Amino acid sequence: MTGRRIALVGGAGGIGRALAADLTDLGDEIITLDLAGSLDRHGVAGGVAIDVTDEDSVSRAFASLDGPVDGVVNLAGYNSDLTAMAEMGTDYFDDILNANLRGAFLVARTAISRLAENGSMVNIASGLASHVRPGYGAYSASKAAVIAMTKTMALELAPKVRVNAVAPGLVDTAFLRGGTGRSEEDGESIVDLEAYKAMIPLARVATPADVTGPIRFLLGPDSGYMTGQVLWVNGGGYMP
Repeated sequence: MTGRRIALVGGAGGIGRALAADLTDLGDEIITLDLAGSLDRHGVAGGVAIDVTDEDSVSRAFASLDGPVDGVVNLAGYNSDLTAMAEMGTDYFDDILNANLRGAFLVARTAISRLAENGSMVNIASGLASHVRPGYGAYSASKAAVIAMTKTMALELAPKVRVNAVAPGLVDTAFLRGGTGRSEEDGESIVDLEAYKAMIPLARVATPADVTGPIRFLLGPDSGYMTGQVLWVNGGGYMP
């Protein structure tokens, strides 16, 4: 499973950087695609600028890749506020679905033509796709749709390509502070992390390393008979 080419969309974020380091240590070639500001801020050399909300940007980014890739991981997504549905503005709702669902669709549709035979696509969903909580209505809806899209693509692309998803609980990254490239990244978390830990059987918030292992598994041969599946990674906070 070494020597592969893996494209990480949203790869300049906390999980993406940890995953890139892990895969590089395994001998893989990593192509990081993210917002130009995120690539610059985190010093990602050789990264490819992409804005998943812009169809032309997604097309240009994948067109710039030299040859096929063996895996695509779509880590892009954000949620910047906690708002009850009854109080949520349509602009905010549209923005969240545009980034998290429409963006995932654009990436997946464009990446298909770049994936090699027996390639693997991994979408990042969320535990909130099923284990809904107050204030996350738009984000939950977008990630539930990402899971439905993942399963649909798994059927449509089999047996050439496998498509699976990882659905983490809260992970202590810039995501909790408004998103990589969309916020100051080091501000206050929009979530009460101490209260959250108190609800988790494993009694802590996830780190990027807790999520990269499941992603690596879905990219590799040990998951070769899995497609259309969701791995829930949440410290026992949600057990479907």
